[in-house]
Amino acid sequence: MQRLCEADIDPAPLEGRTVAIIGYGNQGRPQALNLKDSGIDVVVGLRDGSTSGSKAEADGLRHAVMTEAAAQADLVMLLVPDEAMSAVYRTIEPSLKHGATLAFSHGLAIRFGFVVPRPDLDVVMIAPKGPGTALRSLYEAGAGMLALYAVEQDASGSAEATALAYGRAIGCARAGLIESSFAEECEADLFNEHAVVWGGVPDLLLAGFDTLVEAGFSPEVAYLECVGELKLIADLIEARGIAGMREAISNTAELGAALGGPKIVDETIRQRMRDVLASVRSGAFASTLRDEEASGYPLLTEARRRARLQAAEQARKALDFNR
Repeated sequence: MQRLCEADIDPAPLEGRTVAIIGYGNQGRPQALNLKDSGIDVVVGLRDGSTSGSKAEADGLRHAVMTEAAAQADLVMLLVPDEAMSAVYRTIEPSLKHGATLAFSHGLAIRFGFVVPRPDLDVVMIAPKGPGTALRSLYEAGAGMLALYAVEQDASGSAEATALAYGRAIGCARAGLIESSFAEECEADLFNEHAVVWGGVPDLLLAGFDTLVEAGFSPEVAYLECVGELKLIADLIEARGIAGMREAISNTAELGAALGGPKIVDETIRQRMRDVLASVRSGAFASTLRDEEASGYPLLTEARRRARLQAAEQARKALDFNR
């Protein structure tokens, strides 16, 4: 798999062009600021009456309502929540210039038909593989964040060059841009969110915490052992890989991992992971996401309420890690 870096990418496709960033949240603000600092003309597109206008002004960025921002732009990057993409695109589509580029940082809206772009538009994806706060801090430090890029619709014949220039302008080419597709990025990302980093890992931590507390261990010790050490392991994996992480820990810990890991992640768990992936690919989750938004997010509201009441949260507060 080829990784393209700054020296491989021509910035010219964005020179003298205007980019509209629609949304000013986790990805919108960092991408807009990185573009501005790279010399790109940026306008932030917001809902009428949005309170984010004052934030954009304080950051030295001009802003307009979404339709006006889209009308000014040669490239429009949609950085609103996935479930809002359909309504936002319908709002701005009449304002989009003929032959403009429509860009995304996640593949879901295109993969599952939330957005069906006009045929005259280039449709591209530049997906930084990390949170927006890190995208910005890395840029300011002179570094970058790996990103995936893809072309779904190439009306102009130069969509890939535009996508790469955008990835360069937000600083991702400093680390590298890797070609993918909307479907591959979306399905892999949703699978990870369901089964691994955002779904599987937190539930495994809580199960470990509960197991120790049920056996009579203090909540504080249980939290330190089962939750508190996660960042240390993550840092080791980032620096050395999984094999290198295991070589860096004690023989006792390494032997425990070699014996215990396969007992927890057995063939039953692997099959459940395959089932999660099948659900993602079938579109079942995308339908649930749309239903959740339409009904006012009842599942998410209840999940957040339960999470705040977890015994592990009380143990964390007792340890007062934020002091």
